[in-house]
Amino acid sequence: MKYNAYTGSDLKEILNANLLSHDPDTIKITDILIDSRRLISAEGTLFFALKTRKNDGHKYIVDLYRKGIRSFVVCTEAEFISSFPDASFFVVENTLDALQQLAKYHRKKFNIPVIGITGSNGKTVVKEWLYQLICGDKRIVRSPKSYNSQIGVPLSVWQMDETHELAIFEAGISEPEEMQKLQSIIVPDIGIFTNIGQAHDENFINTAQKTGEKLNLFKKVNTLIYNIDHKDVHGAIIRSGILENIETYCWGQNETSDLRITGVDTKENSTRIVASYNNTVIDIVIPFVDDASVENAIHCWATMLYLGYENDYIKNGMAGLLPVAMRLELKEGVNNCTIINDAYNSDFNSFAIALDFLDQQNQHREKVVVLSDIMQSGQNSIDLYTDIANLVAKKGINKFIGIGTSISKHAENFEMDSWFFNSTDDFIKNFSFANFVNQTILLKGARTFEFERLSRILQQKAHETVLEVNLNALVENLNEFKLKLKPATKIMAMVKAFSYGTGSFEIANVLKFHNVDYLAVAYADEGIELRKAGINIPIMVMSPEEQAFDTMIRHQLEPEIFSFRTLELLEETIKRTALPQNKPVKIHVKVDTGMNRLGFVPADIPVLVKRLKSNRFIYVQSVFSHLVSSDNSSFDEFTDEQISKLNRTRTQFEEYFDHDIIFHIANSAAIARFPQSHMDMVRIGIGLYGLTDNMPGLKSVLSLRSILSQIKVVKKGQSVGYNRSWIAKKDTIIGVVSIGYADGMLRALGNGNARLFIDGKPAKIIGDICMDMCMVDLTGIEAKENDDVIIFSNSHSIKELAQSSDTIPYEILSRISRRVKRIYFHD
Repeated sequence: MKYNAYTGSDLKEILNANLLSHDPDTIKITDILIDSRRLISAEGTLFFALKTRKNDGHKYIVDLYRKGIRSFVVCTEAEFISSFPDASFFVVENTLDALQQLAKYHRKKFNIPVIGITGSNGKTVVKEWLYQLICGDKRIVRSPKSYNSQIGVPLSVWQMDETHELAIFEAGISEPEEMQKLQSIIVPDIGIFTNIGQAHDENFINTAQKTGEKLNLFKKVNTLIYNIDHKDVHGAIIRSGILENIETYCWGQNETSDLRITGVDTKENSTRIVASYNNTVIDIVIPFVDDASVENAIHCWATMLYLGYENDYIKNGMAGLLPVAMRLELKEGVNNCTIINDAYNSDFNSFAIALDFLDQQNQHREKVVVLSDIMQSGQNSIDLYTDIANLVAKKGINKFIGIGTSISKHAENFEMDSWFFNSTDDFIKNFSFANFVNQTILLKGARTFEFERLSRILQQKAHETVLEVNLNALVENLNEFKLKLKPATKIMAMVKAFSYGTGSFEIANVLKFHNVDYLAVAYADEGIELRKAGINIPIMVMSPEEQAFDTMIRHQLEPEIFSFRTLELLEETIKRTALPQNKPVKIHVKVDTGMNRLGFVPADIPVLVKRLKSNRFIYVQSVFSHLVSSDNSSFDEFTDEQISKLNRTRTQFEEYFDHDIIFHIANSAAIARFPQSHMDMVRIGIGLYGLTDNMPGLKSVLSLRSILSQIKVVKKGQSVGYNRSWIAKKDTIIGVVSIGYADGMLRALGNGNARLFIDGKPAKIIGDICMDMCMVDLTGIEAKENDDVIIFSNSHSIKELAQSSDTIPYEILSRISRRVKRIYFHD
């Protein structure tokens, strides 16, 4: 997508690098890469080996070299450089600084208006709405998704080319002194300060310091646009002295505002906003009613007025504003399909991001893309759809469906099995949806094509209770645990019991993509399901059944051996199976250090090691144990003794075996509380979902919600539910909620023992919980039928729900039945 190529000599000077290359002028760089998993085309790509707290890009150079990359930015003249004689290495002190330096240089090549946006909330929505409003008039480059960090901003600015007439970039910071760097990359002419809130408060002394830091983005703008009624923002602007060098363009109710808001009238599905501008009354109507959308829309209104647009033009665009989809949705589809729904916008960059997410899914062999025309791309259609076709081919897409008159004209570019239709209606009428079987399907469309209709057709019909899984939060939690570990320490992720009720292969796909070393399941059936879904990383089976050893060997699953009986069963299976001598069965030996559940006791070890050593068809992969109470400080002495017992067992094994055996005992709580327990590998389970008290900073991953099926008035003296266990003491409004014990709602939560949440307010469960529903008291709550009901979420902890039924979150999650629809979000 770049019109300019950078030579090796150019880059050497720009990056101030030591260039190790035989012929620097043969290097022609047109694209940059920071994530080895997102490589599209090796030709012309420069890889920046970034080093962060969580990872080191230098680890992936060998793999990228095999895939064809020949240009690398590194911060060490490592020994492996000499192993790649035809590669070029730009050696710098800091690879992130080098990435930012290249983006700064690239930015200076363009003399177009650049809008920079910051604030605690609303940055992405304001950016996307400005794009919606202006893209019909100008060719715009903007930040993909929420690319507003120290890494995201350089990648955003790198997109600029000669065809663009306006740039819109957002900038976010999480700690002091970051914004100065982003300002020097974006160099905005126009600034928008959306608001200030509590995000990242922990890294700043107070709100005033954080506001001042954000203002650094605007120190060289021509004009700053902001809400003058926002006291913290306006006060910080006054105190900063920034007004000595820049102009402002304010909106608000204040009499001095350039755009003075005089009225906000909210109706059922829309809001009319009235203002005084240049002594004239003007207005807009937006199809939203929430306060945040009103504020975001006014930021866009003020910006467009400042840019010189007539209000009639603005008003027409505002009426058609579309919601900004902040995340991809992964859902179960008809005919055993998986649906990825990104049917809210369509441009090349967001399409590439969606294809990356599709590429992570391995549960089906076939991958299908349904793509609409890409609107207002700024490219001529021949180049655009040639690029699209090449991208789809490189990602190995099996089938492609194009919808729209523009994409249909370029059907010959798509060499895989493909179909083209002029409109969504045309597709629905003329394509047999029965053809979608056992496939992963990406829906990616401009909003005008109404792909949500396709999503409804393809989505598996399920009842209205939904478990939402935030995959980004899951990955952030995984990274938090990684920060506690040494780089060489391996990670085993527990995905037993349907991944604690959250879905097996969906979670396993994400964990595999983010380089966990092992997965663990309870039973062989779970492991086989993952293998069939394309999960090929090592899997330990913790409770191998007698009849399952044959299938475990066939699917390369690694059994836990916890007794001489299970060892004998494995030995008998090996005798029946003609195993190659060079492919022994890998096993994991369970040692009982105090749980008194499964495992070999210390007295067994001398006999065990001799027996294992004598069988060349068995390979001891790991030896491990299970901590009893690592999260409870009252038992720390007992935990220390368990760790010591496993270390003594380690000595016994190492006396007999020459190869490296993995030893592990640490669970989620022990990772935080007992560094000495980390050994060679750790096991993370419930902590991935943010449900451990010993790791501050973990994110909530899960929310369970249902709907109000019916609202009715129960008269005084009438009963509700089975057994007449709740009698109305007065006339009472109640709601019927579409979740019951068949969905996993414990019966112990009934009869006033727990509360659900409707419109943020608690509603006590009344009466017995039924199989498919339960009832709540709606006293004091303004509710409507079909309103959302929150069982647990980020705001309403599953821990509180578990305490209400005298149990633990593990039980709540593992009881959520498979008939409850899972939706996976990827921001």
